[in-house]
Amino acid sequence: MSPDPESSDVPDVATLLQIAVDALGGTRRDGQVVMAEAVAEAIDDHHHLAVQAGTGTGKSLAYLVPALRHAVTEDDTVVVSTATIALQRQLTERDLPRLAQALTAPLRREPSFAILKGRANYLCLHKIHAGAAEEPDAELFDAFEVSRMGRDITRLRDWATETETGDRDDLTPGVGDRSWRQVSVTSRECLGAAACEYSDDCFAEAARRKAGDADVVVTNHAMLAIDAMSPATILPEHRVVVVDEAHELVDRITSVSTEEVSAAGLHYVTRRAGRLIDPETADALTGAATQLEELLDEARTGEWLRLPGGADDVLASLRDRLWSARTEIRPSSDSFRQAQGAGGGPGAGGGRGQKGGDQDAAAARQMAVSATENLHDTVVRILQHFAEPDPAKRRDVVWLAEDRLRNGTTRRSLYVAPLSVSGLLRSSLFDQSTVILTSATLTLGGNFQALARTWGLPTDDGSDSADPSNGWRGLDAGSPFDYPNSAILYVAKHLPPPGRDGLPDATLDEMTELITAAGGRTLGLFSSMRAAKQAAEALRERLDVPILCQGDEMTSTLIEKFAADEKTCLFGTLSLWQGVDVPGSSLSLVLIDRIPFPRPDDPLLSARQRDIDSRGGNGFLSVSANHAALLLAQGAGRLLRSTGDRGVVAVLDPRLATARYGGYLVAGLPPFWRTVDPAVVRSALTRLAPDDEP
Repeated sequence: MSPDPESSDVPDVATLLQIAVDALGGTRRDGQVVMAEAVAEAIDDHHHLAVQAGTGTGKSLAYLVPALRHAVTEDDTVVVSTATIALQRQLTERDLPRLAQALTAPLRREPSFAILKGRANYLCLHKIHAGAAEEPDAELFDAFEVSRMGRDITRLRDWATETETGDRDDLTPGVGDRSWRQVSVTSRECLGAAACEYSDDCFAEAARRKAGDADVVVTNHAMLAIDAMSPATILPEHRVVVVDEAHELVDRITSVSTEEVSAAGLHYVTRRAGRLIDPETADALTGAATQLEELLDEARTGEWLRLPGGADDVLASLRDRLWSARTEIRPSSDSFRQAQGAGGGPGAGGGRGQKGGDQDAAAARQMAVSATENLHDTVVRILQHFAEPDPAKRRDVVWLAEDRLRNGTTRRSLYVAPLSVSGLLRSSLFDQSTVILTSATLTLGGNFQALARTWGLPTDDGSDSADPSNGWRGLDAGSPFDYPNSAILYVAKHLPPPGRDGLPDATLDEMTELITAAGGRTLGLFSSMRAAKQAAEALRERLDVPILCQGDEMTSTLIEKFAADEKTCLFGTLSLWQGVDVPGSSLSLVLIDRIPFPRPDDPLLSARQRDIDSRGGNGFLSVSANHAALLLAQGAGRLLRSTGDRGVVAVLDPRLATARYGGYLVAGLPPFWRTVDPAVVRSALTRLAPDDEP
């Protein structure tokens, strides 16, 4: 960073925001101004801020302007974390470049920014040149997969000579995870800058160096979690963190903290160790894999509240054999990894290490150590979980799942995940930085309390505090949309409650009538892929409008086709609830087949609900209802994407109008005009439908 001007020499946030809006050709939005000033106040006063900013508010500028002002005047990097690649690209390819140019004069220098991802997102030049490729999983070893992987790797080798970033997301078209693993390493697998002969040209190290000099660093929630959990320095030193798409923070942190144990994983470790361990140790690992496979095949799927008979002996034996293998490998790169902070952190030495065959051997050892340690640590975590005799004091959830693979076979895996991440977030994020959390959907049941509890922020039984006396403040910045006059929330109260036997005929009839009235132009959001496909197949026979269904083609292609043809309908499941942005006349009806409660057999959410009940809380409301409320709000948010949009959100689940929790769920939705009268809705959709062309 360049020398920074004094804060008194730089215009205030409101002035900078107006300069930015004018330069970008926008218009003043009251909600954007309120949010920007609240963000600036939170940064200056060192309190946390949760901001709900509806679509069209311009929340990116509302937090980027005060973030850039703080970074420039205080010489302090600001970290911006997102959940999705799409938002990362919007920030780094559109918003920040234009904003930096617009604010260079008033800030007295040009602000800088960078994007930083996990090491596995970048090409590893050592792996490319040394040919240290993975072995395909045994169950996936077929001619088609190997041929496709070979073509992918050839293309990746060519791309390695052309790319300036080595960033996986810059590769178009992309490749699958298995192919990418052949040319990338995790932080635990990395040799480290001091030991690798390609360190000077390393894409991951270049990204870290650039981030270390930037005013704003854009990253993702997974990196934020890794930085919080790792003793090493992952992100540049910072005092302010902005969490966009904050409604996904807990799920992303949970995902990073979840580990698995499977026979396939153990076979992979054995192959990795290869000739680095004694034959007797390799045989012992193979035997442990057989025992583990038998244990998992015989056990029941679902949450494990206690270890099945014999499981403690199998897991303890596996733990000991893995540690024996780890001890025998004795990687020569251990000293380098210690110097690098377990994987080449920023600021580590850039000298070149061992050459040629010695370095290749060190890389093989490091890969083997990483795989062995990770599996060993996961087994230890599971054993420690069950070593606690009081279930109320256990902080993890363990469950057995059977996953169906692409080749039609199944694989059983034992998973372990944190019961809650609130403590981790509180100690490693909120206690260390000033945090701004924002999203279009943060208030559930009408306030911020539900999500605040999952983040680890202090809450009370009252409404959100207008002042940050408890360390944080909640703010609803509103929306530029006139919800009551732009959209209708229709609940089909007359329909039968949804069951487990698929969509009833009455629901399909209702869909037919609504889509006919809308002239197509429908986004159907379903709770399962089975329901989406059932509806698509049934309605294709009844309607003369095109109906696309998720899975027919790539989701991005389907969304493009949906947006391009006004009469087309698109049906799908989870990714469409949050990933569709189609303003204009191509979308006037959002159909939701049922309240999106989590599956009752979801082991992690069931355990969280049970834990809250045991402490005197309302587990159903805190977990299942909040899960549904968040998805409902996200799904309903697909309708109005610009101020000229009009339409209907139709929920074909009568429980939203009849159940006691219905009012709580509706309180989290925008203030649409509401009705349960199907005739009123059909009439409104007919008026909105464009006349057919002559």
